[in-house]
Amino acid sequence: MTLAATDVRWQRGAALVVDGVSLTPEPGDTVGLLGPNGSGKSSLLQLMNGAVKPTSGVVTLDGADMNAVRRRDIAKVVAVVSQHADTDFDLTVADVVRLGRIPHRGAFGGNATADQRAVDAALAHTGLTDKAHRLWHQLSGGERQRAQIARALAQEPRELLLDEPTNHLDIQHQLELLSLVSRLPITSVVALHDLNLAAMFCTKVIVLSRGRVVATGIPSEVLTEELIEEVYNVRARVQVDDDRRVFIRFGI
Repeated sequence: MTLAATDVRWQRGAALVVDGVSLTPEPGDTVGLLGPNGSGKSSLLQLMNGAVKPTSGVVTLDGADMNAVRRRDIAKVVAVVSQHADTDFDLTVADVVRLGRIPHRGAFGGNATADQRAVDAALAHTGLTDKAHRLWHQLSGGERQRAQIARALAQEPRELLLDEPTNHLDIQHQLELLSLVSRLPITSVVALHDLNLAAMFCTKVIVLSRGRVVATGIPSEVLTEELIEEVYNVRARVQVDDDRRVFIRFGI
């Protein structure tokens, strides 16, 4: 079993932000959530991590309604990287990453050796080992984003939810991050704006528009010129090579 959303709707005031979305990633999938601003990507991720409750429909974790699962138990298997994270405390990068171990600690603390091993591995995976003792407020936007991703990896989750994780990252770190995510032996759901990155690294994509799913499947079948023009209101040239890799050029 895994994390799943079934016909979920979420209403904010009079606005229906997520409208009847179902999502059941296969174990090990890297699923890209695509769509323009306001299409419901971030809201769907909030529903899937239990941060907000659906107006109707259900989100389940291992078959259990997430509303009935303790937050600590959710955090043991589901890690979240949000768009914006900040702190007023003088935390180092290592301190931030170590926060990912909190769900695994009992009333009498945790396994210090296992915690440190997980923190060290997360720092190495995200290229932050040499910045472990740097203060949070001294980091660039991209370094802060990588620290948040390292914190999520330190949780050693089974499911990873990322909301536009490539924001603030240069091209090298965008590629390294998504390559890392796609190689992890876990299930990942990633909200992305860059269609070419989604095509490169996602095993499946789900395209949202006005809170509804308009297309889902493998990138080479979903990311067509017609769909891009319909959803994003831009013209594009889509090429698919013999290995089913997709290349998209805009403004044609």
